Amino acid sequence: KKEEVSELKHRLGEQIKLDNMVGRCPRMQDLIAKLPAIAASKSSVLFTGESGTGKELIAYALHAHSPRNHAPFVVVNCSSLSGGILESEIFGHVKGAFTHAYFDKPGRFERANGGTVFLDEIGEMSIATQVKLLGVLERGRFERVGSNDTVTVDVRVVAATNRNLEEAVQGGQFREDLYYRLRV
Repeated sequence: KKEEVSELKHRLGEQIKLDNMVGRCPRMQDLIAKLPAIAASKSSVLFTGESGTGKELIAYALHAHSPRNHAPFVVVNCSSLSGGILESEIFGHVKGAFTHAYFDKPGRFERANGGTVFLDEIGEMSIATQVKLLGVLERGRFERVGSNDTVTVDVRVVAATNRNLEEAVQGGQFREDLYYRLRV
C-alpha cells in the first residue's frame, strides 16, 4: 500500500511540473516564473482572478513544489458552505456542539497539519469565521466548535477569490487585518 501511494504521488508530481503549466497572458507567465520562490517561502498566499483561471491548479502546484509537499493538501470551498457549517468544516467540532453533532470531528486544518490548506472563494467567508482564521494565521491555534480546548497546527494557508477584497474591506465585508495577513 505505501509503495502504491508513493508511486501515485510521484506520478502526480510529474504532472504538476511548472514547465507543464500554460498561460499566455503576461500576468500568468509572470506568476508561473515566480512560483518556485513563492513555494519555498512559508508565507500565506492570496490569489485573485476570475472563475476558471486555474487558481486551484496554481495552489496545488505551489504545494507540490513546497517543502510541505509530503503532507496533505486540503481544499475548502468557502462559497459552498454556509457560516456555521463552514466553521465546523474548517475547525472541527466536538460531540454535542450543535444538533446532529454526534461525535467529535477534526476539521480541515487538523487534517492538513504539516501541509497546506487551500481556501477557495475566501471572500464568501463570514466575519466570525474570518476572526478564527486570523487566529490560525497569527498563532497557529484555534478551538473546535463547542470546545474550549486549544488545537495547535502547522499549516500554510493559500487562499483565492474572484472578488475584489480591497472593496470588500472598505465595505466592511472582509477584515482588513486578515486581508493583509493573506496577501503576504
